[in-house]
Order: sequence, then C-alpha cells, then structure tokens
Amino acid sequence: MKRRSFAVLGSSIAMVALAMPALAHHSFSSAFDANQPITVKGVIAEVRLENPHSWFFINVTKPDGKVEKWGFEAQTPTSLIRSGFKPNTVKQGDEVTIKGWHARDPNQNMGAARELDLPDGRAFAIGPTVAPQR
Repeated sequence: MKRRSFAVLGSSIAMVALAMPALAHHSFSSAFDANQPITVKGVIAEVRLENPHSWFFINVTKPDGKVEKWGFEAQTPTSLIRSGFKPNTVKQGDEVTIKGWHARDPNQNMGAARELDLPDGRAFAIGPTVAPQR
C-alpha cells in the first residue's frame, strides 16, 4: 500500500512539472494584437535576458511630464545574440526606441518587441515579424 501511494504521488508530481512549461508559454495572438503596432521612445530601466523570453523595461516621459514604465517581451537571449544584440548593448539610462505590437489589453503599458533602435542608428531585431490579422 505504501509503495503504491508513493508511485501515485511521484507520478502526480511528474505530470505537474511537465505541464508547467506548457502553461507558462503562450501564443503571440493570445497576449498581443498584431493590428496594433506601436513605437515607444524612452530610457532603459531594466533588461532581463532570460528564458523563455527576454524583457526590456523602459521609462517613457509623457508630454505632461509623467513617467510611465513600459515592458516589452522579446526573444530568447540566444536569439538576441544571433541577431547581433550583446548583453551590454544597452544599459540602464540609455535612450532607445522600441517598435512592436501593443498588448491585447489596451490598459497595459506592455507590448511584444520587434525592433530596438539606438540614437546612433544601430537597430536590432529583438522579436518576431508579425503580419496583421484579417
């Protein structure tokens, strides 16, 4: 009886552990709107090069002087490096322009990044190219 209980418990834990990555990942269209392209200019607050997606957080100063924090989901660190983006390409305080698509929720300051542009003219593909949905 003890052995069977242990086997059931072990199997249950394994199933939950295997299902977690599937729950954590999402399709582009579930979170972002391909019909809502955006361009946001601001100052880097934080860069997280992590799996399954990297994140770029920027502070955007609005015309009224208020600062909004925006978050942009990007590709994996390996994909970023392949596209020429290195871990120290941008750091906190650097001015950037990020082009991408807005989150489905219009109240969120969040998007999926496609391109990161620097004032010196360098541009990096940091996310997927997505065609508008019909």
